[in-house]
Amino acid sequence: MTESRASIRVPDLVRLRPIGEPDLPALFEFHADAESVAMAVVNPRSREAFDAHWQGVLKDPTIIARAITLDATLVGNISRVHRDGRDYVGYWIARSHWGQGIATRALTLLLREVTTRPLHAKAASSNLASIRVLQRCGFVITGQHFAPATDRFPACEETVFVLA
Repeated sequence: MTESRASIRVPDLVRLRPIGEPDLPALFEFHADAESVAMAVVNPRSREAFDAHWQGVLKDPTIIARAITLDATLVGNISRVHRDGRDYVGYWIARSHWGQGIATRALTLLLREVTTRPLHAKAASSNLASIRVLQRCGFVITGQHFAPATDRFPACEETVFVLA
């Protein structure tokens, strides 16, 4: 007997695949959403800056960048980058798909692919949803600090995580 479509849970439909240039317009829209930007506590990028950033990401063989799909529909992105001598994970989910367990499932899938440990993450301390995702996936809070403003981030309190 096959499982009915209605009994399939949203997280079971989440998949990761490499990001391609055709994904960039939709990803830009996700990253430009004012409510998403406010929750993540980031400064939005112009389209030109976004495209330049992602062209660099797509050309850098040290970055693992994946599209997050829900039943084949693009709903976000997740990545592992090496910065300041550490490996970091980060993700972004389209606001229309918040609260469905997609980020947790996507991070779980990425952690199967990226076996390097320790892995690090940072989140604005006000971003409780992201903090919950990281903790559900085994990341442990190692501290909090005031992060000064940069061109990409406004000043805020930041929570720091590690997955050993």
